[in-house]
Amino acid sequence: MPPQRLVVPDEAVDHYQGYLDWLAARGVGNRTFESAARAWLTRFPEPQAWAGLPLDQRLTATNAQRPLLNYLMLHGHLQPGYDYLLEWKLHAVLREGALSPIGPALAEFVAAAERFEYSKSARRGMASQIAARLLIQAGATSWSVIVGTDYAEFQAALEARQARTGREFKHYWSALHASRAVIYHLGAPAEPAPKRSTLARWSWERHLEGVTPPVLAPMVAYLQRLEATLARGSVQSTASDLAHFGRFLARSDPQLVSLAHLDRIRHIEAYLNELTIAVNHRYGTPLAPSTRKARILSLGLFFDAMAEWGWPDAPTRKLIYTRDAPKVPHPLPRYLPVQVDRRLIEALAASPNRLRADALLLLRATGMRIGELTGLELDCVHEIPGEGAWLKVPLGKLLTERMVPIDDDTVEIIDRIVEHRSQGRPLRDRHTGRRAEFLFTHQGRRLSADSIRAELHRAAAEIGIDPAPTPHQLRHTFATAMVNSGCSLQALMAMLGHASAEMSLRYGRVFDKTVRDEYERALTQAKATLVAPLPAATPVQLRTDWHSAPLIKARLAGGYCVRTLAQGVCPYTNICEHCPGFRTEASFLPALLAQRADTAALLADAHQRGWGEEAERHMRLIERLDTLIAQSQPA
Repeated sequence: MPPQRLVVPDEAVDHYQGYLDWLAARGVGNRTFESAARAWLTRFPEPQAWAGLPLDQRLTATNAQRPLLNYLMLHGHLQPGYDYLLEWKLHAVLREGALSPIGPALAEFVAAAERFEYSKSARRGMASQIAARLLIQAGATSWSVIVGTDYAEFQAALEARQARTGREFKHYWSALHASRAVIYHLGAPAEPAPKRSTLARWSWERHLEGVTPPVLAPMVAYLQRLEATLARGSVQSTASDLAHFGRFLARSDPQLVSLAHLDRIRHIEAYLNELTIAVNHRYGTPLAPSTRKARILSLGLFFDAMAEWGWPDAPTRKLIYTRDAPKVPHPLPRYLPVQVDRRLIEALAASPNRLRADALLLLRATGMRIGELTGLELDCVHEIPGEGAWLKVPLGKLLTERMVPIDDDTVEIIDRIVEHRSQGRPLRDRHTGRRAEFLFTHQGRRLSADSIRAELHRAAAEIGIDPAPTPHQLRHTFATAMVNSGCSLQALMAMLGHASAEMSLRYGRVFDKTVRDEYERALTQAKATLVAPLPAATPVQLRTDWHSAPLIKARLAGGYCVRTLAQGVCPYTNICEHCPGFRTEASFLPALLAQRADTAALLADAHQRGWGEEAERHMRLIERLDTLIAQSQPA
């Protein structure tokens, strides 16, 4: 007797018939699929009841039942939970989903990802790994209904799966981060999110891990108070500084019950002594004076604030003094030498990564900070009649805006950037909270500072610069070039956005024209004092080529010098070529080659006459000229 055929419950008939129609439209299916579907629907006539089973039971679905589950999910009849969706293989979802209500939304997603220049494999992976799962679990056919809680649930399920398996699914996190930006530009209200590393902030208690409770409590309260007026990064820096002192107290005096009991000698001076021998935990090198100073001053500000606010745990006397902090060295700005600067600009101009390379060229042309660069808006260029073009630099490190003059070449760079940026909806400005059209957007998101640094490292490696410069060195190079060209201090302050003249004066110390003028004036006077004048009655008369004259000779920039043997070798001859401030370039190459030829002839003449000191002077000049000639050769 043949087995009795299962009858689908009345409330599941529509699901069953829709499933058969879907299989027929795709040209697939067999009796096994049909019988498995009848058995499953007999048990779960309301499909959503199946989603309430524990995950391990949901994962026991057979291969014959999976097509039915796919149909129910793709047609909005079943939201199985992200935990199940992350275990469900979606290799054929784009093909199967094309004949389902979510098909148009998936096609729209793939097309948008293509416009944002994702590769074919990347956009298909994002669609199957993220987009399809979001639509299925939300029971949606349009991106406009995908909200922040959908992403939060997805992330929670992903973290749970990582904890369960002990594996980190980095490809899912990357795909989720990229997909969220694409979906936002398709009309979803949830905006692109920061990278996963910045999604979850550490609590202040975690920053201060290892600090005893009596010290921990006032430190946490202080950091929470600072959050009201300072940027998160500034407060985190303070938390790091305070944590070192808190852990020191935990080691040296674990029985301390209140900061009010702190003693200058026992606690503060002992901590200051420990700082002098402390090392960087990452590199094992001694702490930089600036790091030691920051830790000491942060501690002093903490104690002062406690006293000002009348906290009961405040120290009863002043414990930190200005002279406790070490002196910090003030090195000159790390500008790029002219030849390195020129080669780097050429490498960036030829880069295939146009958006990032042009970002660096704009940084070099304007002297902006990298945070200001990435915050530029699409309408940042302002044309002022009779005053040329100006660049509106947005809120940055000092939370101030400014206008910087730019030339036609810089405007061309900005025009190229506009051509290569990605289009889309406005993105939210983290400073103002409003949405804005940012100049630097890539794949639907704001271009990151890290990607710009990576391009700088690539270009530097290409031309053999090691170590690679930092984006801030381009700012130093811009400022140094302005100073060398006679830019005033006031104008430099305005262009760089400096809050004090002291910051801009650093660049004036690099090549101070006044110092150079005084040097040359004094040197001229010193020469007149040290060098014995030629006898007035016996001026040197040259009736032959000056090279063959029986005198001490030297080639100068605009002529030549001859001296009698009685006068000796001039100590200032050829001083310019040996001066650290001497600069040359390819256009001076013919003059340098001619000078070397003359000097070689004078060297041979000195050897022939037996003038050892004179020959040595010419040899040193030839060595210096060879170096200058090598530097002037085209790369």
